[in-house]
Amino acid sequence: MRTFAIAALAASAALSACSTTGGREEEADASDRAPYASTYAPRASTPTLIQNATVLDGAGGEFTDTDLLMRDGRIVQIGQNLSAVADATIVDASGRFVTPGIIDVHSHLGVYPTPGIDATSDGNEATQPNTAEVWAEHSVWPQDPGFERAVAGGITTLHILPGSANLFGGRGVTLRPVLGARTVEEMKFPGAPQSLKMACGENPSRVYGGRTSSPATGMGNVAGYRQAFAEAAEYNRRVQAHAESGEGDPPDRNLEMETLAGVLNGDILLQWHCYRSDEMATAIEISHEFDFEIAAFHHAVESYKIADLLAREGICSAMWADWWGFKIEAYDGIRENIPFVHAAGACAIVHSDSGVGIQRLNQEAAKALADARRAGLNISRGEAWTWLGRNPARALGIEDETGTLAPGMRADVVIWSRDPFSSYAVADAVYMDGALVHERGRRQPPYSDFELGQSYREGGQ
Repeated sequence: MRTFAIAALAASAALSACSTTGGREEEADASDRAPYASTYAPRASTPTLIQNATVLDGAGGEFTDTDLLMRDGRIVQIGQNLSAVADATIVDASGRFVTPGIIDVHSHLGVYPTPGIDATSDGNEATQPNTAEVWAEHSVWPQDPGFERAVAGGITTLHILPGSANLFGGRGVTLRPVLGARTVEEMKFPGAPQSLKMACGENPSRVYGGRTSSPATGMGNVAGYRQAFAEAAEYNRRVQAHAESGEGDPPDRNLEMETLAGVLNGDILLQWHCYRSDEMATAIEISHEFDFEIAAFHHAVESYKIADLLAREGICSAMWADWWGFKIEAYDGIRENIPFVHAAGACAIVHSDSGVGIQRLNQEAAKALADARRAGLNISRGEAWTWLGRNPARALGIEDETGTLAPGMRADVVIWSRDPFSSYAVADAVYMDGALVHERGRRQPPYSDFELGQSYREGGQ
């Protein structure tokens, strides 16, 4: 997996909450950056030493009576009996748990914000089967109050995708849930690659089956994928030929083809909405025909049927704990889907696809862990947290930056009131790049205008 460098950033001087921590990420004038580039900058932070916690490191480990030191937005040390640096804030986490911030690989916050009304329904460009040219970030509403609710549930990174009406829905974007952001660029995870959202199965067939345009069937779906990638391969060949020889004119710029060519070149990660195992297997055959990689299948309720194939191909499965049966292609879901995929050595992820579910992804993972144990699978708490930490980071191409607790990683940290796999657990504190962005019972301004007047009690919310 490639390493993504931390990009130069620009931040508004008007937002003091977006000052840098330790100069790690330098500010740049807006005129010096590429269009749509990230301007994210961490909030100001102080060195923080969390002591005496049970730590789930997001990579499979669990460590008791352990300390964690954060400074300048990064994790500095993890171990026992660590010494505090000068001016450090010391947090006694005795009896509590510490994990990496949760990463949700499948969210529609901002494009389907709260309140959920037609005027804010901005996630599906359902005008033709292939809309690879659109970018979800251009529909994101930064003031969506769902971002603050997600942070309160331990979310520090989330991937925003278009909807699933089309064969090719458009590009997705990885965001930091920056409270008070005025632009989506202020929320973009520096250096994170974009994705392409694709959809198989009933959705595109249902949306377009009653129209004069295709597809209307599963075979129409597959033909649509193949034709689009064939055209993109030719577009890519012409662009590269012109770049190498300098002769003739390059093809006219085509935003749809640029996105598909980005997938073929490995610059854009493919996130594929697909429920049925046979359709996932066909998608893999398409990837072999056109020589591209699939980062993850989403929803993937039948991944358990082909877990060995997914492990061999290195493809992640982003899954629900127990959503199934709401349409025919979701009918063969089982509650052991996530743990069976994990047990086969494949990359298992818990995702939300919900503005409500994103607030309790720890509980969704807990349900899957309980189902594993009832099925006789010996999966530890540390292993189960990979479903919310390392694995989603891998699927988004940011595993060198976040998703696990280790020296040098971004200090995306959650302190839980108790075992986070308990339904009674809540996030006492959430740190993003070492800055405290949520403390239970206390508002951390700035916050959405749509949250003004909401009542938060000391000790709970």
